[in-house]
Amino acid sequence: MNAAPSSLLPNSISAQVYESLKAAIMEGRLVPGSRLLVLDIANTFQISQAPVREALERLKQEGLILGKPNKGSVVSEITAKEIVDIVAVREMMEGFAVKHSLPYLEENHFQELGRIVQCMEDAIRHKNKLRLVELDHDFHGCFYELCGNHVVQQMWEQMKMKVMRFIAVSNYRFSTERLAQAHYHLIDVLRSGDPSLAEAQFVDHLQAYKTIHTLIAPD
Repeated sequence: MNAAPSSLLPNSISAQVYESLKAAIMEGRLVPGSRLLVLDIANTFQISQAPVREALERLKQEGLILGKPNKGSVVSEITAKEIVDIVAVREMMEGFAVKHSLPYLEENHFQELGRIVQCMEDAIRHKNKLRLVELDHDFHGCFYELCGNHVVQQMWEQMKMKVMRFIAVSNYRFSTERLAQAHYHLIDVLRSGDPSLAEAQFVDHLQAYKTIHTLIAPD
């Protein structure tokens, strides 16, 4: 188990174990199929087993790990086909979400999007690629929240963790230097107020992720 222990406070042990394991999974230090044994993790962090179980349960709820008979908890798989399928569905969903969010965007929304991209720039400077993935999720998640379609929102909630995982794979393989600028461009497109243009530009932005499936072992 490659996740390193940190200085843990009694009231946040479970949360910190969760964050450490999540980072190890997202960064690929814990690869799909890796076993997560409660006793080993507890020994690594020098803590009791109860907060470890709580952390693992949270990871299970997010789909990052699975419970398997005779193996306990293992890191969930993410296949090339899943990536291709998710990107295809996301293109349709995000185009819809952006187009239908546009009438509701106000200056405070644009300011928030700009703040997120500024944080992206900071994450890029500090080479914090996990934080960059989280910020990318926050940026695009805004439109699923604003679009007013509860089914689209639910579908996004169900798939977002796998989306974040393969974006993390991409960010660790490819340069992220232009990622913030690409998102500033999306904000400019949104400010144009043209729903069709915004839809097309966001879908085009997602096209880059179609190559990520080549980084995952074939089914």
